[in-house]
Amino acid sequence: MTVTVLVPDDTGVAVLGELAGVRTLRYQSGEPLPAGAAEAEVLVPDFLSDSAAIPLAELPSLRLILTLTAGAEAWVDRLPPGVRLASARGAHGGSTAEWAVGVLLCIYRDLIAFEDARRAGTWSRHITDTLQGKRVLVVGAGDLGRQLVRRLSAFDATATVVASTARDGVHGVDELPGLLGGHDAVVLMVPLTERTRGMVDAAFLAAMPDGAVLVNAARGAVVDTDALLAELKSGRLRAALDVTEPEPLPPDHPLWTVPGLLLTPHVGGSVHGHRDRAYEYVRAELLRYLAGELPINHVAG
Repeated sequence: MTVTVLVPDDTGVAVLGELAGVRTLRYQSGEPLPAGAAEAEVLVPDFLSDSAAIPLAELPSLRLILTLTAGAEAWVDRLPPGVRLASARGAHGGSTAEWAVGVLLCIYRDLIAFEDARRAGTWSRHITDTLQGKRVLVVGAGDLGRQLVRRLSAFDATATVVASTARDGVHGVDELPGLLGGHDAVVLMVPLTERTRGMVDAAFLAAMPDGAVLVNAARGAVVDTDALLAELKSGRLRAALDVTEPEPLPPDHPLWTVPGLLLTPHVGGSVHGHRDRAYEYVRAELLRYLAGELPINHVAG
């Protein structure tokens, strides 16, 4: 028996095509599906692709969707009956945690101001803040959160972890209101769900102390953008965003010019080798599927 797998790139063809009993079909997102796609049991969407661009109605044999990203929320509401969804949770935690540490260092060590001074030809020597000793509230206890905690310890920062439910060493999300005021930075590393959508609202931000830093490495819709803009315009809080709502930002969006913000275009996991790491997870899940087992990183279905 041969299982047909739709893949978006040559890496998928090379990595999955070598498996016994697997036939790969290369497709291009937004274009007509290749001949034979109707036989595909497994679909691998491209990174951050528009789920609506793939006509699932033309895949009657589909049984499993394996994303290359840790986030799979774009597919949850589009799953046909009988189709399972699994993510590449764990593939990009290290690089995303690295991004979070990087932006915190940029903000605390004033690196952007020093670069602006260099461009202006100004020797702007001044004392900066430091990540050492900072109290960082990590919202999300999955792979991303664990990776960040490990890295923060190397900088002598203290991490407090929050998850949906409390357990040893981890606070429950119901404790957030009482924790926010005691931390210098809050890093968001949660999946986008109905519970997390808009969780960072005006009340959440108001509970953060003056001068605190909000870092969003989750999804843009986790944060109420208007509420964040109000805090940034007042100068009370600072922020670093790798994700926004909407995304990409339209040219006239106020996030482009608001003070106190470090903004990157959803590149936390976009480093050399990210496809290879993601396909290691896809390959492992595909082998489980071939063996009749359930996916480890099951999301829905």
